Amino acid sequence: MVLILGRRMNREDSAVRESPAVKRKVLEMDTKALNSHDVFDFSSGPCHAESVLQMFNEFRDARLFTDVVISVEGREFPCHRAVLSACSSYFRAMFCNDHRESHEMLVEINGIRAEAMDAFLHYVYTGRVRITTDNVQYLFETSSLFQITTLRDACAKFLEDQLDPCNCLGIHRFADAHSLKQLASRCRAYALQSFGDVALHEEFLDLRVDELEEYIASDDLAVGKEETVFEAVMRWVYHDVEHRRPMLRQLLLHVRLPLLHPNYFVQTVEGDQIIQNAPECYQLLHEARRYHVLGNEMMSPRTRPRRSTGFSEVIVVVGGCERVGGFNLPYTECYDPVTGEWKSLAKLPEFTKSEYAVCALRNDILVSGGRINSRDVWMYNSQLNIWIRVASLNKGRWRHKMAVLLGKVYAVGGFDGQSRLSSVECYDSFSNRWTEVAPMKEAVSSPAVAGCVNKLFVIGGGPDDNTCSDKVQCYDPESDSWLLRANIPIAKRCITAVSFNNLIYVSGGLTKSIYCYDPAEDYWIHVVHTFSKQESCGMSVCNGKIFILGGRGENGEASDNILCYDPATGIITGVAAMPRPISYHGCVTIHRYNEKFY
Repeated sequence: MVLILGRRMNREDSAVRESPAVKRKVLEMDTKALNSHDVFDFSSGPCHAESVLQMFNEFRDARLFTDVVISVEGREFPCHRAVLSACSSYFRAMFCNDHRESHEMLVEINGIRAEAMDAFLHYVYTGRVRITTDNVQYLFETSSLFQITTLRDACAKFLEDQLDPCNCLGIHRFADAHSLKQLASRCRAYALQSFGDVALHEEFLDLRVDELEEYIASDDLAVGKEETVFEAVMRWVYHDVEHRRPMLRQLLLHVRLPLLHPNYFVQTVEGDQIIQNAPECYQLLHEARRYHVLGNEMMSPRTRPRRSTGFSEVIVVVGGCERVGGFNLPYTECYDPVTGEWKSLAKLPEFTKSEYAVCALRNDILVSGGRINSRDVWMYNSQLNIWIRVASLNKGRWRHKMAVLLGKVYAVGGFDGQSRLSSVECYDSFSNRWTEVAPMKEAVSSPAVAGCVNKLFVIGGGPDDNTCSDKVQCYDPESDSWLLRANIPIAKRCITAVSFNNLIYVSGGLTKSIYCYDPAEDYWIHVVHTFSKQESCGMSVCNGKIFILGGRGENGEASDNILCYDPATGIITGVAAMPRPISYHGCVTIHRYNEKFY
């Protein structure tokens, strides 16, 4: 920077003729040397922009300097192209490109309301707008058309704040139509959470059948009891009964009829005239009746409680062994696959026994036998969280299995300390008594056992210390007889089976595989590989998926892994770890009330 300083001259000086260099002195200065007193950066702040914008709005009102007229529904709005273009990319594209509108004085815009255009222009020229329930929809559509994102988002936020049982469904539909994913998600969550109130309003009756299905199929639907869902569905059907009657079964597929109170089911559901005249619904009614008798033995998507009721399906792990030759564990713990939480239940009595059999009867748990030659049977009461001793087995056994079939418990095979057993006992909880039934064709210990399609299947096992069986023995309780079915592709012991959707799934036996058996077609298929070879693992169906818990590997060490196989997708994943490595344990699924849900 060059700073030129002038120098005053007195008369004496003027008498002396000096060179220009003497009269004027040029100083070279570094800009860095300037202090704050040499520069003043002034800013009037946002008020300057506001005052300019306010003046433009006054010009608009007075029609000063306006260079375009926007016509909407016959109403004219004088504007400034520059202001519109500065705020909206829509108008910038219109006026700054070689479009016809860039040269014309009058521009007509269709598809919006004049009132919305007036509010929109007020926002453009002032930065302010009053959003009301009357204008929010039209203002949203106008701001979307003109690509004013801030105003569009403000309208969406206003709608979200207005959610109410009487309007959330309509706002949800509006959000879907305009691809407002966040608002749509908020509306859906609100409707799910307030379903009982939402179902009482007129908007609910206008739902499409697919929209109603989406709500009532959700596990997140918040209802205190399933009766609320049934009544909502019937109200929707009766609103337009002639057209909606054919959709009844489609909707009842998502109503958890088995979880209705038995008295309500008999009096209200079976007593409904439309349902009585709908043969296509009879199978669903039969399923509910079976569940009222058999409990958790009868599993389907409709027997899974909604979490809002406070109940959830949990896997109960009973006892087990931490390592070969190690201590047996007294723990009884339940695992909720949805939350990943483990909770302790009442400890198993006489836990020093091992290789006992475990099964779920209705919503309770039975444990029988165990080393050595034990006849003891304990029942866990899930409502009271206590263990109760019930009738003893007729013959002591261990390395046997139990399964439930048509409301009765079967103790199958095993070892009595001297030989493998072919004997089978049946327990009737109403008489609290075990009775002998027809023995198996082949005596085995450590088989897989499952009840499916009204038959009992005993798969594989060990006929003696050195060999394994690949036989599938099938028991028919009606004829009290056994038949051999298609052999499993592997000959193994220490395997586990579960029944799901009229199919049987088998894992364990150090196979690193899951096999599936179809009793109707009498054939086996390999469905998926597991991640490691395990035997004596736990296996249970929960929330429509198959879980494999723990087990013992080839090196004899117990595992704490939990695998989840989804038959719907064919995908198996590792989902969590158990509190401790474990094998030779029992695994069953029951419904449990979560006291901390609310």
